[in-house]
Amino acid sequence: MSATGLPTPAAAPRGFARVLAHTDLLAAVAVVTIVTMLVVPLPPTLLDLLITLNISGGLVIVVVTMYVNKALEFSVFPSLLLLTTMFRLAINVSVTRRILSTGNAGSVVHAFGQFVVGNNVLIGLIIFLILVVIQFVVITNGAGRVAEVSARFTLDAMPGKQMAIDADMNAGLITDQEARARRQEITREADFYGSMDGASKFVRGDAMAAVLITLINLIGGIVMGVLIHHDSFGTAIHTYSMLTVGDGLAAQIPALLISVATGILVTRSASQRDLGSEIAGQILSQQRAPIVAGAAICAFAMVPGLPKIPFLLIGVMLIFVGRYVTKHGVPESLLAVSPAAGPATPGIAPPAAGALGDGVARETVLKELAIDALELSVGFGLVPLVDRGAGGTLAGRVSLIRRQIATEMGMVIPRVRIHDELDLEAHEYEFKVRGVAVARGKVLPGHLLAMDPGDVVGSVDGIPTVEPAFGMAALWIHEGQRPAAEAAGYTVVDGESVIVTHLTETIRGHAAELLTRQDVRQLLDQLKTTNEAVVNEVVPDILSLGEIQRVLQCLLGEGVSIRDLSTIVEAVSDKARLTRDPVLLAEYARQALGRSITAPYLGVDQTLHAITLDPAVEAEVVAALTQTTEGELLAMEPARAQAMLTALRQQAEQANARLGARPVLLCSARVRRHIRRLVEHALPHLAVCSYNEIAAGVSVETIGVVHT
Repeated sequence: MSATGLPTPAAAPRGFARVLAHTDLLAAVAVVTIVTMLVVPLPPTLLDLLITLNISGGLVIVVVTMYVNKALEFSVFPSLLLLTTMFRLAINVSVTRRILSTGNAGSVVHAFGQFVVGNNVLIGLIIFLILVVIQFVVITNGAGRVAEVSARFTLDAMPGKQMAIDADMNAGLITDQEARARRQEITREADFYGSMDGASKFVRGDAMAAVLITLINLIGGIVMGVLIHHDSFGTAIHTYSMLTVGDGLAAQIPALLISVATGILVTRSASQRDLGSEIAGQILSQQRAPIVAGAAICAFAMVPGLPKIPFLLIGVMLIFVGRYVTKHGVPESLLAVSPAAGPATPGIAPPAAGALGDGVARETVLKELAIDALELSVGFGLVPLVDRGAGGTLAGRVSLIRRQIATEMGMVIPRVRIHDELDLEAHEYEFKVRGVAVARGKVLPGHLLAMDPGDVVGSVDGIPTVEPAFGMAALWIHEGQRPAAEAAGYTVVDGESVIVTHLTETIRGHAAELLTRQDVRQLLDQLKTTNEAVVNEVVPDILSLGEIQRVLQCLLGEGVSIRDLSTIVEAVSDKARLTRDPVLLAEYARQALGRSITAPYLGVDQTLHAITLDPAVEAEVVAALTQTTEGELLAMEPARAQAMLTALRQQAEQANARLGARPVLLCSARVRRHIRRLVEHALPHLAVCSYNEIAAGVSVETIGVVHT
């Protein structure tokens, strides 16, 4: 026995357990039985049992809808509604057959008719019609409208909900399994309300069928009684009207219960508990409401002609309830689930531990303070690109970008949170790094982006624009112009590829900001599995975790991959006893990584095409170096610095036009980092390398010299 005195599942009768194990077979038998009832005559005793079962089933369904916490917990209701409607109509057909053939429809129908009709047939018919009107016009019509609106709003909200799930998953707030479960729940919710929208038509049709069946029973019964059974007209009217009204009531009572259950289920969209707890918690949380209502009801007792006792009794009862709640507070079990509960006031249970004074959980506020490392905000016109249900693949491609950059740069890129932004234009997007906007772009709907790679032999009509990732001149062309543009030599990409490319370059450009100390700790822990000695030698005895992080950030800031972390740590460990300056240590690490740094710029014959500085220019840079408390800085006159940048830009453009590829600026290791800092804003894609980074076997071809 359980604590409630009920038998435990283990103690349940074995026969009942075997029945429950074959509910699929029982459901199939029930459907076949319902269809059989439409054509096979049933004895009165069996009809009494089936009518009682029909009423009991309606009551059970109503009680279940009041106890479920949300509609999806009773997702089988639309199918159940169809079965109960068919069952009720099958009973109507069987009862009609008994009424017209023998005039004996069973004890239940006779009792309903005798109790309601009595000696006045007109009263019985009026009560039956009132029940039909209540079910058809009020409850069924309202429930059908609610189901229709709920289905429409649920379907409209699906893209936003699915995008929010993808954003949470990309941000690492939920796992793939949790995201999959939430998507399934959204799909089930949309399917449920869509099914309820259609299932409510069953109830409406049932109400119309009940009126027609009642008319058939009444008219057909009178005709059968007078012509076949040779009853008098008065006797036929009394007998068959009583049976007709009894049949109608026996059918309409469970139909009315099912309609009420339908209305309750489709209107419980924001519920958190059972219906009784929700109603009590939300009403009693407003303490003044019962007091004001009670005072108003007591005032009605003062109106001449109105009975005083009922109004005073109800009014005093409401005032008592309001005063009791004000003094003792709403029960905590009801207040905890009441979304309407306002700020804490005297007499109400205090907020739970870890909550703020306004009822907002402290953990919720702290969660709002968190900043996403990477964000992609899109206008509402770009939502279909993210919505997987609409065929959008942007979220999946973002995941591939993270893997690609992790392989190239050697660091784990944080998840990208994708969400819609009302402040953006319809087809505009924006990238944020740690909550700050760093790049923005726009996609033209129904167009493709055509870029000139330098060897275009024709022209196409389009809208001039600038490719957002690299700043190249481009054209927006219609989708139908793609074959002509490609034939002319243009590189054509769709809007989704534009966003993906822009995001990739944005991540590369801000990789140093995205590398945290926790990331460095994880990288070092991973390195320990293969080269434990070098990690134990450097961290924390020689360099701290923060100093290693700054060295890696210096490398990432210039687009150098830190994937070969073992070489980097070994290089800085050799020089860390001489200096702890992360900038200088990064220079030594670059020299150790020279082969991988220059590899992307080598030709087929292992030749590096480079621009060099005139010795006089390099000597001028060395002379302008100044030692400060923050390290060595370049203090060159602005005019001289601008002249150097202008000359360098001219050499880079000439080399690019001649080679069709980006050249490398070569200089001594003494000034390399200062030259890089000087040109990083004007020429961000120009690689600046030192002679010490040239690996053995690589030949250098000077294609330009910078003079000023």
